[in-house]
Amino acid sequence: MKIINKIQTIILNLLFFLTPLFFLPITTDFFSINKLYLLIFVINLLIFLTCINFLITKKISWQNNPLDKYLFLFLITITFSIIISSPNKIQALLNNNFDFITIFYLIIFYFYFSRLSYSINLLLNYSITILSFITIIFFFNPFKNVNLPNNLAFLKNNFFTPVGSQIDLAIILGFFIVYKLTEIIKQSKIWTNKKSFIIHYSLLIINLLALFLTLYKIFNALKQNLIILSPWRLSWYAAVEILKDPLTALFGVGIDNFSSIFTKVKDIAYNQSNLWQIPAFDYSISTLLHIMTETGILGLISFLMIIYQLVKTNIKDKYSLSIIIYSLLTIIFLPPTYILWFVFFLTLAILSIKDVINHLSKTKKTEINLSDFPPIYIGISIFILAFVGISSYLLGRNYLSEIYFKNSIDAISKNDLKSVYENQRQAAIQNPYLEKYYLNLSQTTLIIANNIVQNIQRNSTSEANIKEEDKQTLSQAIQQAISFAKDGAVKLNPQKASNWQNLGEIYKNIIGFAQQADVFAISSYQRAIVLDPQNPIYRLNLGGIYYILGKYDDAINLFTQAVSLKPEWPNSYYNLAWSYYQKQDYQNAVSSMNNVLKLLDKEKDKQDWEKANKELELFKNKLTEQEKQEKSTENNQSQLKLPTPQPTIEPKIKL
Repeated sequence: MKIINKIQTIILNLLFFLTPLFFLPITTDFFSINKLYLLIFVINLLIFLTCINFLITKKISWQNNPLDKYLFLFLITITFSIIISSPNKIQALLNNNFDFITIFYLIIFYFYFSRLSYSINLLLNYSITILSFITIIFFFNPFKNVNLPNNLAFLKNNFFTPVGSQIDLAIILGFFIVYKLTEIIKQSKIWTNKKSFIIHYSLLIINLLALFLTLYKIFNALKQNLIILSPWRLSWYAAVEILKDPLTALFGVGIDNFSSIFTKVKDIAYNQSNLWQIPAFDYSISTLLHIMTETGILGLISFLMIIYQLVKTNIKDKYSLSIIIYSLLTIIFLPPTYILWFVFFLTLAILSIKDVINHLSKTKKTEINLSDFPPIYIGISIFILAFVGISSYLLGRNYLSEIYFKNSIDAISKNDLKSVYENQRQAAIQNPYLEKYYLNLSQTTLIIANNIVQNIQRNSTSEANIKEEDKQTLSQAIQQAISFAKDGAVKLNPQKASNWQNLGEIYKNIIGFAQQADVFAISSYQRAIVLDPQNPIYRLNLGGIYYILGKYDDAINLFTQAVSLKPEWPNSYYNLAWSYYQKQDYQNAVSSMNNVLKLLDKEKDKQDWEKANKELELFKNKLTEQEKQEKSTENNQSQLKLPTPQPTIEPKIKL
């Protein structure tokens, strides 16, 4: 029915209008998560209306487009990557920036947009113009000195934009400017109204100003390390690394698993950079390299086939080519984000619309009448309605889990530990497949266990006075912390070093009141080191466990490795110095502490420098005492000695 098609067209165009501006401060990520769920809600509504239209007309109509089969092929390669390679398959469906759900719903968005929407200029102007004005206003940080309630404090952030990040803002502003320029140039020859000409160019100047201010912010943020991206060199190494194994070469390391291969390709040079304290990145610096790393050669080829078909179809249209080139540049040089993918699929839809209008491709519309086959059209309708219902329910639960998790973060600022735990637990109940919930739950439960220990110590004069009820409560809290870390995060993805590090940290903190916690802590950290061999922090932490246990030789070994991986890190030398001191190796203790002082800035690190210098004096005094004692021992040794007979064996060896 035409009325349903008109409603769908309005809804779809509203989606594009709202996407750059839509955000909600009810999830930890105000922007991409909410934009994605806006897309999901709108697409499910469109599918529902399509089902209603199908029930009324009992007809299936389909308009072929050359890009369709390549998009389906790309989605299939993503599916295979998840099934074959992704350790945490459910999380791989819900990654936001590059996952099955995002690509699946954007492909459906493309299908609807390319077939229902033939005029987007007006909405483009309105949406991006509003966004440009917001960008210009917030460049001057208007709320900097304004007292705002806590739920609006984000407006004080100099980098605030309703799009999300400054990079996403630059992507969408740049896309609109390129698109608008092509439209203006094409239409300028037929314009007769000077007023319309002035309005279009005035708005374009405002958009260009907003883009300039955005790029200015980005460059300054990059200089100050406020925007941190995965290094190009290691992003390339990660993509090449998958080729070493036939399975990963074909299907990649799996969606949502970039960080696991990043830790494998890190080198010592990374430890010398200012990024060394970041264990891993979740995304490559290049979307193209990210596709190759996570979906393998098959995923890369299927994506390049989309690009090839797009260029092939629009090769004779220089205006369309300019839009394609812009999208390609963002894909090659920027990391995957929801906005980047939205702009890419919007590009596909716009160029598909132009194909239809200009008859550049031979589109065939297929229509099948099923009015004589009630079981078929009823069955199809039930399937569609079931899909809409089930997907809405499951994705709705995931969205609810994000709201619970945001509530737990808010409770931290209120110092309400009970609310923190309860909201995190509810988040994990709604979606028991996201690792971040279990990582946070394990840490929260550990804090609860430590609080119980402190209460026991305050209220009990001796171990005998500890109540059985308190012991059981403590035991339960410890078991929960271990369970969240081990049976939660580690079980969901044992390939991530950070999950093992978190488990090791849990065991380390309960060594004082749990049997064999030291053994499990050591084992967990060893697994983390295997997965992230170039990480000096993990080696320092494991060495710290050995130090606590009095195993100073093992501690020295680990601290020495940390020093070799990060030679300019004072803390590794400091721990090494004290390990030597505990072994009464005062010479090496002094040498290591001297290195600490060399690496510390006497002015900037005044407190640490004074502490290290004081302890160095202690070490030197001990070394002086040791040398005196050794000298005294040598002086007291007798100088009168007889020859010592050599040992004999029978029978003697013949020479």
